[in-house]
Amino acid sequence: MRTVLVTGTGGAGRTTVAAATALAAAREGQRTLLLTADPDGTPEALLGIRSLRSAPGRSADRLPWSVPVELAPGVWAARIITDEWFRGELTALQDRGHGLLDLLGATPLDGEELTALPGVESIALLRALRAAQTAPPGTGWDVLVVDMPPAPDTVALLALPEQLRRYLRRLLPAERQAARALRPMLAQLAGVPMPAQKLYETAERWERELAAVQGVIESEATTVRLVVEPGPLADRALRTARAGLALHGCRVEAVIANRLLPTGTSDPWLAALSGQQQDALKELYEQWAPAVPVRELPHLGRDPQGVGDPRGAEPRPGADGEDGVD
Repeated sequence: MRTVLVTGTGGAGRTTVAAATALAAAREGQRTLLLTADPDGTPEALLGIRSLRSAPGRSADRLPWSVPVELAPGVWAARIITDEWFRGELTALQDRGHGLLDLLGATPLDGEELTALPGVESIALLRALRAAQTAPPGTGWDVLVVDMPPAPDTVALLALPEQLRRYLRRLLPAERQAARALRPMLAQLAGVPMPAQKLYETAERWERELAAVQGVIESEATTVRLVVEPGPLADRALRTARAGLALHGCRVEAVIANRLLPTGTSDPWLAALSGQQQDALKELYEQWAPAVPVRELPHLGRDPQGVGDPRGAEPRPGADGEDGVD
């Protein structure tokens, strides 16, 4: 399955480009899922639907996204539901470790009182990347487009699977050998079976899941689109993002120069802003092209108004005349 991660500088129009990418893929006959973790309703306003939050419940099999809403023929959108997913996962973990909790005299937490901890959003998003790949052939998606956080947060998120796997590799071997040797004696002293084996199995399951997520990130079928509004600050941010993405095996397939102001205007104020943009755009071409295409998107003069808006969330050709998921 083709996976496109759309990130870039803050406020540059990542969600607009993600929606346009999903629509273009659907128009090429590919079943497309657009995922967003945006908690502020931006995708809903952009795509012209009432709300992804109003979708009828949560997807099956404890998936970390809402029930997908069909936006147009061949394209669906869903929102990462961090709180609901976190409650389900922690409740399931409590159920698996109930023997240890009983031994310690701990009181399990009720699902209704659980709220997501800081950083869980990243775990839910990584889980979504993995879950989208596991649908049976013929029943899943051809293309997954993910509206990612800004580039620095995306780079940190993509580094997470390998970091967690490294921690597990450091902790598990010594603990496993010691616990297995002591397990029969501890079971006799406590008078109850020790749940160590279940904990080991849980750690091994996490290792398998993290390895699978890392495999998705490093796959040739996964690419990144960087969205930027040309300017000096954006140029520095892209340099950092490029190094971080390369370090984690992510291939940048295109740089999207978004919200370009018209050139040749007689207004001195607008001409100055446009000239600054054009200077930054020239630097983008020098740094990225021809190895990575730079695609240009004009400023619409207003915010997009939905899928049906001819000037809204529609794919527009870049400098190379292409607009789809290639």
